[in-house]
Amino acid sequence: MPRSVNSVASRARRKKIFKQAKGFFGRRKNVWTVAKNAVEKAMQYAYRGRKEKKRNFRALWITRINAGAREHGMSYSQFMGALKKNNIELNRKVLADLAMNHPEAFKAVVDQVK
Repeated sequence: MPRSVNSVASRARRKKIFKQAKGFFGRRKNVWTVAKNAVEKAMQYAYRGRKEKKRNFRALWITRINAGAREHGMSYSQFMGALKKNNIELNRKVLADLAMNHPEAFKAVVDQVK
């Protein structure tokens, strides 16, 4: 009895990888083994990047809050400590937005914790 090979599934599997490799340079886009490796590596980078994005945004927010707080004579750590002490539960994303786009509202928050 001849060996059964499911060429429909194999083709679909390859087609899926080649679709994901679209736009890659050279053999990475059209040679099966190279494309498969390139796509797997790209998926690892994408997974890692989703975690890094959160870190990067938190660092950006902290920088913006620090700049806003220093305009009013406080450091970032003093400001955040005062917020916790006064039970003001604004997260860093909101505080950074206030510091950047609504300086008068950020000043009101700073004055409340001073």
